[in-house]
Amino acid sequence: MRLTSEFWVQAYLTRLRLNDILAFVVSHGDDTAGTVLVKVNTLDGNAKLFQRVFDILNDQRKWDVLSEGEERSVDEALARQRSFDPDIWVIEVEDRQGRHLLDEPGLAE
Repeated sequence: MRLTSEFWVQAYLTRLRLNDILAFVVSHGDDTAGTVLVKVNTLDGNAKLFQRVFDILNDQRKWDVLSEGEERSVDEALARQRSFDPDIWVIEVEDRQGRHLLDEPGLAE
């Protein structure tokens, strides 16, 4: 079963909240089919931007790093993505340890 983007985002935010990880929606995309990007801000001037991709070899979806490094350069990569896809959801996670939970079961679907 493929979940809508809005349902997935709400479930993800709940999972983060239950683990005491601060996160918020920066950009509300298309409710049913918008791409979801997750920016992980480590609050030290650095960040990572994740996107879901399809792994052809394993026939499954997974999270991959789209950009990482200084927060400014990650924000520039994010702005480029938003410039050609206005339906993107952007979730920003703020965690000094860089926790994002994207590697947990159920979050790549």
